[in-house]
Amino acid sequence: MAARAVKTDPLSPGVERVLSALGAARERTLDLISGLSDDALERVHSPIMSPLVWDLGHIAAYEDLWIAHRLGGSELLRADLAGVYDAFETPRAVRGEIETLGPDDARAYMAEVRERTHRTLLDGGLDDGVICEMVLRHELQHSETMRQTMAIAGLLAEGEPPLGPPSATAGWLEVPGGPFQMGAGPDGFAYDNERPRHEVEVPSFRIARLPVGNESWMHFSEGGGYERREWWSDEGWAWKEEYDISHHPAVADGHPKAPVCHVSWFEADAFARAHDARLPTEAEWEKAATWTQGTQERAAEIGSVWEWTSSHFDGYPGFAPYPYREYSEVFFGERYRVLRGGSWATHERVAGARFRNWDLPERRQIFAGLRLARDL
Repeated sequence: MAARAVKTDPLSPGVERVLSALGAARERTLDLISGLSDDALERVHSPIMSPLVWDLGHIAAYEDLWIAHRLGGSELLRADLAGVYDAFETPRAVRGEIETLGPDDARAYMAEVRERTHRTLLDGGLDDGVICEMVLRHELQHSETMRQTMAIAGLLAEGEPPLGPPSATAGWLEVPGGPFQMGAGPDGFAYDNERPRHEVEVPSFRIARLPVGNESWMHFSEGGGYERREWWSDEGWAWKEEYDISHHPAVADGHPKAPVCHVSWFEADAFARAHDARLPTEAEWEKAATWTQGTQERAAEIGSVWEWTSSHFDGYPGFAPYPYREYSEVFFGERYRVLRGGSWATHERVAGARFRNWDLPERRQIFAGLRLARDL
């Protein structure tokens, strides 16, 4: 007599938590665009940003590729859309010119993919959980990218950005020299560029307890900050002259004590030079953010704006791409600068003292500011 198969409850605590987190991320995404017209979703608001509706299709295509297809072994739901929503095959410059799903169809695609995700995880489980966490964080990161587009277009909700005066006290934190362990450890989720953890020797330095504020930036601007050639790198000065750059409108419009936002690396570097200071290296930034001296003292006010560092984006010693080289490795080299911390729009699941962000030095769409450093 054949044994009767016993089906156990597939909704394990791990799967249940992941599905709940994925649902919350999706609610966050859809709430973000709920008040926008189809025209606002389909319009190209900036040549360096995607139409918002492209982001919706991309979120769905990425999820289907990694969970239903690669984790679950199913065929893609819409193989015809794979190239359209591949970030490398379809760069931002052309995303407004090609045929993509409209707003209603994009939402329907997201919903159908999510149904496949549920079935895949309920039937097969999470495996080690890395792919699901990657997909979850991918959508959370895109909600910040979409907010960058909305900021350019003047579409942010009332009350955003919520940047007010800092709660911490200004001043400088002195960090003694010596080695520290940089990067993510072997346990838990981390992106490939955060590993492996390795020892770094950092000379003693001083770092500001607060990021630079709007009031200080306006003093810089009104005091000739955009005219004093000696404060700018050659590349930064050429960029400023070509595009007639001055301070971003958000600086004058924001609270005087709030952290300055929408600052490029070129501008941040010039501001630091004008104040007999410099940008911290990313090793200094991470040591200051994680270092304690028995009293849990560390650099304060992390998380209001991304903070530029002086470091180029590259792999740590022993870097290995995972799960695909296009996430990090293709951006390594001299072109991109590292940002650390997180902004008001960064979800707490993504932001952290060891998370590495990066962008081109001329970019101002990112919610970025700076923190000053000096040698001791």
